[in-house]
Amino acid sequence: MKTEFCLEVNGDYACFTRPEMKVERVSYDVITPSAARAVFEAILWKPAIRWQLDRIEVLNPIKWINLRRNEVGSVVPVNSVKTAMKNGKGELGLYIEHERQQRAGLFLRDVRYRLHAHFELLEANPNNSSAKFAEMFQRRASKGQCFNQPYLGTREFSCDFRLVEGEDNVLVHDSLQGQRQLGWMLYDLDYADRKNPQPRFFNASMQDGVIHVPAWDSEEVRG
Repeated sequence: MKTEFCLEVNGDYACFTRPEMKVERVSYDVITPSAARAVFEAILWKPAIRWQLDRIEVLNPIKWINLRRNEVGSVVPVNSVKTAMKNGKGELGLYIEHERQQRAGLFLRDVRYRLHAHFELLEANPNNSSAKFAEMFQRRASKGQCFNQPYLGTREFSCDFRLVEGEDNVLVHDSLQGQRQLGWMLYDLDYADRKNPQPRFFNASMQDGVIHVPAWDSEEVRG
């Protein structure tokens, strides 16, 4: 059974934050492989499989919007949580009025992508098979089922998805025709050291709305 699948996702807004921007949120031009992988994992994630993005198709013109939002500037300290768990009580609240920060952001709007990916079987045993997981994903994606709502970069920008099956061609928008260099883009995080995950990048380019994503162990992917 095939292990390659295609999802079409769309949403009103998206933000795939550039890590070099320290204060204001500024999005990449298109969805990153890590954000795309998260969409597949929202539908089916198992310790025995790993999703690998193969291709990203940009269907809608790239549009931007400036927004200013209120954000909470801190989180509850881990030590406070541990103390509350130990003592059975503690101060775990955050007062929004004291922690509120207003930040501007440059986001994408009215986005639609087709994400092509396959999964690799990490643990082969009698209880795990590619056919089993492929059937599970096919069934769940076709019914619109997911473990958590997929989102486009940040959880507040949720997205809709559908499984693309068979021949279902779409026209490339005129503004996406030709080649466009997107520069160095976040590929994913390397969790070889769980305590200190490291970002990895690749030099992305788009041809007629299509971005080919190199394999994780490719020389094109650099830390």
